[in-house]
Amino acid sequence: MVSLKPMSTLVQITALPQELEDRHLLLNRVVKKSKIRKDDIKDWRIRKRSIDARNKPVRFTLQIEVWNHGEEKKPLTPFILQDVSKGRKIAIIGAGPAGLYAALRAVEAGIKPVVFERGKDVRSRRFDLAKINKDHIVNPESNYCFGEGGAGTYSDGKLYTRSKKRGNVLKALEWFVNFGADPDILVDAHPHIGTNKLPKIITAMREAVIEAGGEVHFNSKLTDLKLNGDRMEAIEINAEKWFSFEDLILATGHSARDIFYLLHYKNIKIEAKPFALGVRIEHQQKLIDQIQYHGENDNPYLPPASYSLVEQVDGMGVYSFCMCPGGIIAPCATEQQEVVTNGWSPSKRNNPYSNSGIVVSIAPSDLPAFKPEDPFVCLDFQKLVEKNCWEAAGKTQQVPAQRMKDFVEGKLSKDFPKTSYQPGIVSVDLNKVLPDLIARRLRKAFVQFGRKLKGYYTNDAVLHAPESRTSSPVLIPRDSDSLEHVEVKGLYPCGEGAGYAGGIISAAIDGINCVDAIAKKYQNIQD
Repeated sequence: MVSLKPMSTLVQITALPQELEDRHLLLNRVVKKSKIRKDDIKDWRIRKRSIDARNKPVRFTLQIEVWNHGEEKKPLTPFILQDVSKGRKIAIIGAGPAGLYAALRAVEAGIKPVVFERGKDVRSRRFDLAKINKDHIVNPESNYCFGEGGAGTYSDGKLYTRSKKRGNVLKALEWFVNFGADPDILVDAHPHIGTNKLPKIITAMREAVIEAGGEVHFNSKLTDLKLNGDRMEAIEINAEKWFSFEDLILATGHSARDIFYLLHYKNIKIEAKPFALGVRIEHQQKLIDQIQYHGENDNPYLPPASYSLVEQVDGMGVYSFCMCPGGIIAPCATEQQEVVTNGWSPSKRNNPYSNSGIVVSIAPSDLPAFKPEDPFVCLDFQKLVEKNCWEAAGKTQQVPAQRMKDFVEGKLSKDFPKTSYQPGIVSVDLNKVLPDLIARRLRKAFVQFGRKLKGYYTNDAVLHAPESRTSSPVLIPRDSDSLEHVEVKGLYPCGEGAGYAGGIISAAIDGINCVDAIAKKYQNIQD
């Protein structure tokens, strides 16, 4: 009997956009490139797909995985559902990607996850988002940042990560497919689900946790912690009820400022952390397509183009962040007296606008108010900018805006092209609203970006301020081996809010890693 070997061969080829669906052509190209006999091939698939737009014509680079006869095609990593209703309990605060993936991994490990989410379920959140856009009313517990699925659910769903060394990226992506995502996310170099599709996937994840015997509680906000010496003992929810837990995964996201204040009040160590702040810029998508595709923007086989920009300006990095082709700018404030922008794209990325954060890297020591012992110096700076922008735009959820060249030249914009930002924009000289250390570097960077991408520097592009929630401005320090807080046993700072992730996938992986650390402690882990 011949045993199948879990092996395959990877072959890299290129193809024009219109050739991607021609499997006969692609297979012949693989055979020619690899010297593998066509008759020996049992199966093949596109393993990775990326656009090479450096030259004209624009091509796709494809990594093709080939299985010969006698080689076994490894299936997707399934989510393993088992009954954990009587298992050891762990508390998970937050149902964003870190919290949800922690809950799923806990089920795999035979541990019962009990998830507490301050916001509403993913469907109910929509009504509060509508109130922000239409009525300028911010619900501090249910908004674009807080609620089931976290910030990523209604602000794009990009799955790209550079955090390859932090954990199993493929497993995290395969779980998304397991719960309903398009398998193309396993192939694309920059995978994206889309805000229109994520809610259904998030719901399926939650239902799996509950089916396994786990618990998910909405409108349940962490309001206090109880320690027994240097160990976790209990948590208080909604300032009403206490629950005993020896292990707590704190996955509250980058905007849960009350958690930072709570930890500080309880004398649990936190630190100021570098972050980034700037503006969100909006171009016409057809312009970005024309720039990036060298005039081939009418090719129906090409997706909406993206870009990535970075420049060192006066000792600080200025770079594009969360670029959204065919996207929309969204209001992401978590309090009434602030404005915040973010961007998202539907799965088809078919809106006429392109937007991206353009932000300046800031270290705590860059700020005038910096004191080494102050954990809130970056958070206070972030809050000040958001409130100043709120006041400058009329104390509503409208945002201060300015055309790009007008900003660089210090001119007030007299009018604007149509914006995707639904609450509306107000003409403001952003040089007078943004701190000088931000505005000065942005002015220089935009000119440099225009030299890199011909046509990018245009007065038809509009800046919306501020883009301020790029990452947490506070770090909750943890031991690099146990992943527990450096001072509190059983407390596991996790994901973006703790300073250990920078997007959906890296946060999801960090959630998995925290559960693995707990399971290992109790010798309960399964691969």
